[in-house]
Amino acid sequence: MKLQPDRAQVHGRLGEVLRKSNRFEDALASYDKLVALTPNSAEAFNDRGIALGELGRHQDAVACFEQVLVLEPRHANALGNLGEMLGSLRRHEDAARAFARLIEIEPEYPGAIGALFYSKRYSCDWSQYEPELQRLNNAVIQGKKAIEPFTFLAATQSAAALLQCARTHAAELCPPSDKPLWSGQRYTHDKIRVAYLSADFHDHATAYLMAELFELHDHERFETVALSFGPDSTGAMRQRLLRSFDRFVDVRTKSDREAASLLREMEIDIAVDLKGFTTDGRPGILAQRPAPVQVNYLGFPGSMGAQYVDYILADPYVIPAGHEGFYSEKVVRLPDSYQSNDTQRQIAKTTPTRAECGLPAPGFVFCCFNNNYKITPGVFDVWMRLLNAVGGSVLWLLQDNAAVSRNLRAEALRRGVAAERLVFAPRVDLDKHLARHKLADLFLDTLPYNAHTTASDALWAGLPVLTCMGTTFPGRVAASLLNAVGLPELVTENLADYEALALKLARSPDLLSGIRARLWRNRSEYPLFDTKRFCAHMESAYTMMWERHQRGDPPASFAVPSLS
Repeated sequence: MKLQPDRAQVHGRLGEVLRKSNRFEDALASYDKLVALTPNSAEAFNDRGIALGELGRHQDAVACFEQVLVLEPRHANALGNLGEMLGSLRRHEDAARAFARLIEIEPEYPGAIGALFYSKRYSCDWSQYEPELQRLNNAVIQGKKAIEPFTFLAATQSAAALLQCARTHAAELCPPSDKPLWSGQRYTHDKIRVAYLSADFHDHATAYLMAELFELHDHERFETVALSFGPDSTGAMRQRLLRSFDRFVDVRTKSDREAASLLREMEIDIAVDLKGFTTDGRPGILAQRPAPVQVNYLGFPGSMGAQYVDYILADPYVIPAGHEGFYSEKVVRLPDSYQSNDTQRQIAKTTPTRAECGLPAPGFVFCCFNNNYKITPGVFDVWMRLLNAVGGSVLWLLQDNAAVSRNLRAEALRRGVAAERLVFAPRVDLDKHLARHKLADLFLDTLPYNAHTTASDALWAGLPVLTCMGTTFPGRVAASLLNAVGLPELVTENLADYEALALKLARSPDLLSGIRARLWRNRSEYPLFDTKRFCAHMESAYTMMWERHQRGDPPASFAVPSLS
């Protein structure tokens, strides 16, 4: 069909087709023409804003959505899109206002109450925390699309509710294809073909954990493929990863169906989704059933609630016996810990001084470098009681945005703690971040969402981590890591014990010093940072999955035998 440039409708439809095919630059060109032809069309600006957002041009997208609201102040979809883009710019207070306005206009708008809750969590705004949390949990249990599954991980200690949330999300946004690409064929390859799917093959927490595993895979037995739908970085990590795989395939501009078709054409035996329902994830690829065996691992610490994901990789701590019913996948338990680690993570040779980091020269330093949205009022209460009990101590936190320091210092004052006893750390390069851990005395974990990469970072840097083990996968990760590094005594099972042990360690320098010395020794002696051992266990898991499939057996839960 020959395009008729003066027909706005044609440009709009073409833009939609291109956008759904992940051809966002081409879609934007169509929407630019659409806006030029219909400058008073709210829908045209909204479509253009969506394309800009997909291209990472968040500020330009905000301008588009704001123009929509000039034209139509009660445009619900534009308000939701505006809130999402403001969040991407870390303007979380502005995002919360947009979502609050959306709920005023359309109270049942899908995902709005969850988006509001999440935006407020990111800025540590705890106003109306309990009623909003209760409303959110009720909506999820009722099967409503109230919140993104990843966001919900930090909002509940109910494994059943997490599964319900994932199922609701998967059924609506990435249901199984009615034309699966793989339909029962058995491949007879000399090597097991494993594809890793991710947007994070660059300087990202997932790459920091997985890079050495990719390098250590036995290429005599396994053929590894990276299916990348993230940025085309030129950094050192990207170059390292490019060298690690047998094939590296960029599918950013391909639709889910096209990307899945590539996996099918390569006759991939096992497809491993490293993103799940996290930011920039594309579960719609596995929804096409491109491979005989499909696995959920690492990025999303919970069930995907989708029938086309066969297995979830875990360990006996994050998914203990009896919890299998909270997962739609079959559970494969690795020995030691489920988390891969990279022993090539460099720690900067120069350690900053306490003064350079805004810390007092004397005094005990509690720290928590978890993302701010993981901090809850209940855990913060414990932290403030510790500061009140330990004279001269401070709490060192990550500062994700300016609102965090303002809100948390106000919360500290309400609990009788001087605002200056909260010290905030800006984001820095990983090697410098690891080096500054040496200035802290004890890492305090969060609940219901533990430290994950941040815990292994602290342990790798030699900083003891104190955790409280929860009831869901994300709340049990630090316990997994601590057991794998030989420090199970730092795992508590309730906040009262957590608080008591933190106080004891702060008041017992010899005890804490001994734990720190053991941690430093254990880094090289215990399984957590033994990546060769981990790789052998992971390859055993893949082999057992593949052998079951080759026998014609359906997926089943199993435990990988531990190497002696």
